[in-house]
Amino acid sequence: MTEPGAPTLDQLRVFAAVAETGSFSAAARRLHRAQSAISYAIANLEELLGLALFERGHRRPLLTEAGRAVLADARRVGRLVDDLRARALGLTTGLEAEVGLVVDVMFPTARLVAVLEAFSREYPTVALRLRIEALGAVVEQVLTRACGLGISGPMGIIAEAVEQRPVSQIELIPVCAPTHPLALLAPPLPASAFHEHVQLVLTDRSRLTEGQDFGVLSPRTWRLGDLGAKHALLRAGLGWGKMPAHMVCDDLATGRLVRLEPDQPGTMFQLLLIHRADSPPGPATRWLAERLGAAPEIA
Repeated sequence: MTEPGAPTLDQLRVFAAVAETGSFSAAARRLHRAQSAISYAIANLEELLGLALFERGHRRPLLTEAGRAVLADARRVGRLVDDLRARALGLTTGLEAEVGLVVDVMFPTARLVAVLEAFSREYPTVALRLRIEALGAVVEQVLTRACGLGISGPMGIIAEAVEQRPVSQIELIPVCAPTHPLALLAPPLPASAFHEHVQLVLTDRSRLTEGQDFGVLSPRTWRLGDLGAKHALLRAGLGWGKMPAHMVCDDLATGRLVRLEPDQPGTMFQLLLIHRADSPPGPATRWLAERLGAAPEIA
């Protein structure tokens, strides 16, 4: 049995044009060729594959079962080639092949999703690698070049290694479940009241912030690497902790969590747009940075 040959890209495009337009003449007009050239290309393709792609004897060409299967492959090959050409054009004009982005867990998810959806439409040929990290792990990803762009919290002394600009501030509010003992106390609450109860604390495993505490008031802590887990434990009444206001607004409205009122000022978490000082961002990265750093739609 003779094995099928390898069709050319042109043959596949002609085949797809006939299937999509419904006639050899319409395909010829779309491709600006003579109808005889279209018929010749289809006949050669069928002979090469050893398959009948269209049923004969009808007014309009009807795909055979094999033809429908081959059409799906032909379209996929066409899209891959189009993507390759677009990527090559982008690379010749300085467009990155890939962008690495790391975002602090405090950054509003709805805002991130909107920017990433727009990015995929604006730069369909640029691969995007996304990481969600906490505290020093964000900066570490940028410093090690694992990601070229980051949305980080306050960086302190390591800020010299990267360029930064403020993006927005996130209000962190102390909350607990309505069944928690702290919820029963009259505000404002002194610091000593918080000391007596387990505080759920967001932490990370990066070397940059190893051993450091941020906003810890209680000697009794549970250390969590995931903000979603912290949220769930708070709602279960297993401790108290500070959460981004945008993440608990629904819980406060429905009473699943209550806001605690300490006698100290509230906490604002500064978000920064960062990249290595020695690695200027390319056009796609700059576009992403501008959108992430624009005025937020949600606080």
